[in-house]
Amino acid sequence: MSVKLSLMLGAGGHLPCGAGEAEFEAFYDREMKPLVRALDAFPSITMVFYYSGVILHWIERRHPEFFMLFEDLLSRKQAEFLGGGFYHPPLPLLPQADKIGQIEMLTTYLRKHFGRRPQGCWLHAWEQSLVGPLNSCGMNYTFLDDRQFQAAGAKPNQAGLFFPRVTEDQGKLITVFPVARALGRQLRDGSASRVLGEVLKKLPDGEWPVLVCPFGAEAGDAGTGEFSHERFLEELLGADPRIECTTPARAFKNLKHLERVYFPGAGAFPGSGDEIPPRQFLVEYPEAGGIYAKMVHVHTLINNQLRGDKTRKRTAMEELWKAQDSSVFRLGGAFSPGLLHSPVRKAAYRSLLEAENIIREKGKFTPSLSVFDFDLDGEGEYIFQDEKLNCCVKSRGAGVFELDYLPAAWNYLDTFSPPAEPGARGERRRAFVDWLAPPKTPAGSLGPHGIPGGRFCGGEEYEPFQTDRPRCRQSFRLPPRPGLPFGEIEIEKTWQLKKNALALEYVLKNSSSSGVSFVFCPQIDLSFPGEGEGFLRVLAQREGKKEGLVFDNAITAGNIRALEFQDIKNETLVALEASQTFDASLFHVRAEFCGRSEYQSTCVMPVFPISLDGGAARRIAFWLRINS
Repeated sequence: MSVKLSLMLGAGGHLPCGAGEAEFEAFYDREMKPLVRALDAFPSITMVFYYSGVILHWIERRHPEFFMLFEDLLSRKQAEFLGGGFYHPPLPLLPQADKIGQIEMLTTYLRKHFGRRPQGCWLHAWEQSLVGPLNSCGMNYTFLDDRQFQAAGAKPNQAGLFFPRVTEDQGKLITVFPVARALGRQLRDGSASRVLGEVLKKLPDGEWPVLVCPFGAEAGDAGTGEFSHERFLEELLGADPRIECTTPARAFKNLKHLERVYFPGAGAFPGSGDEIPPRQFLVEYPEAGGIYAKMVHVHTLINNQLRGDKTRKRTAMEELWKAQDSSVFRLGGAFSPGLLHSPVRKAAYRSLLEAENIIREKGKFTPSLSVFDFDLDGEGEYIFQDEKLNCCVKSRGAGVFELDYLPAAWNYLDTFSPPAEPGARGERRRAFVDWLAPPKTPAGSLGPHGIPGGRFCGGEEYEPFQTDRPRCRQSFRLPPRPGLPFGEIEIEKTWQLKKNALALEYVLKNSSSSGVSFVFCPQIDLSFPGEGEGFLRVLAQREGKKEGLVFDNAITAGNIRALEFQDIKNETLVALEASQTFDASLFHVRAEFCGRSEYQSTCVMPVFPISLDGGAARRIAFWLRINS
């Protein structure tokens, strides 16, 4: 029987910049080191590697001797390195210049350290429009899950295997190898000779397919318990002689007369934790959408304001690229932290704000109020900026959805809250979004999902009026809404940026002719590096005295004039002051992450009991100050 099987084994992984040293070390010890050392002992078995620039740079700093093993494998053509985006970005979401820049950055890194330019690449997500930039960067081939071949209408052979295909966009071509991900898991979990023997039995005479299997567990995989790389490779060495290991470059040279197909856009490897295509992920998880919008904004600033300064532009672009990590656009898991893991989001925002710091010329920044569609929802947002602060306000709720303190490169509104109900779309937590509640509602009844029986005005549209750009001042009005609870109450909110501080004045008006009593409660979320004494100390000011507030879940405090939040890691003080004393509920917001509850933000809900006669009004003012 003239059947031959070309086997291409692949291994790789990526961890985001926000991952901790322990996570990098665990992946290195669990997967990289045992695999590469085992492969070194079996010179007739070849493998293809993709490790993101983040992991390679970490290896270079922490285990530089490991690069010698890679160099030995490459020198005897036993291994091949794939390229891609340096920070493993979702390439479909990036501007063309960033796609090419990230690919060339990893290509340059591989060529500099290993003396070889990659011929192919590994992707996080796919869209047909990627063919052009991949081709322009010298990539001859890439890899997609075999289920995407099926979705593209490609037909498998009698053994259920797909042949490589060529795909095209705007006259540019690239070859695509199918990845048998399910078969790769069988190889790792079972007997290699048995699994591959079953494949050989199903192959028709005369066919020499290329079987691409992801053999090594990636950084996102939990592993499969005890596994011996040496035993696996030894068994593979003794498998049917018709099975021959190969590399993509070697296989690519022998491919001829490939069928052309067009692949639908999707995560590059459905079922690997990236089931939701990146663009849809932005919609379903507004926290990811917020980071993406910030990326677009920073990219525009770099190109508009640094045209003549190549050095600063390159430095700012590299900070931007760090934030374009695919981990932000997936929920993540125990071995591959993603959006759910607060440090991953914090690292993305830190890089974006570092880029913004590079863009700004020191000593030449003028405070401003501008209106433009910052979050890409089709509506204008109100952006307050001075030397140290960025504050972004939406007319929906007239609350803050981003609050950047540039000296610390920190967004204090980087929050996450899972949907209240399964299947519901998430809602970003914000600062100064308003609740109206029945009278005598106690502060202790307030929680992460607000006030039971209360009216949440944070989801209602406030009408902007009285824009004063020179004074960085903007007013909003929530008109009376007959038929709604406390619908006779009109709310005016006036925001003003004052020398590294935000001032907010409320005017609550009773538009009816009869009296009304209610509880007014603005919800204020702030996101710190963590909870506990090593991250955050909270102090309440009462009549000139300060008292520390210690709480694990929630606490109710009374007769407060001001609250201080000491951000230990950023060496920053955030102070919330009010024009009158108030009671408040304070609690930490957490989200489940791999079986444990992880801190996301700290919420303050001040309570103001109010009674208004017909036509009467009440003023309440707040100041939010941030200092190093």
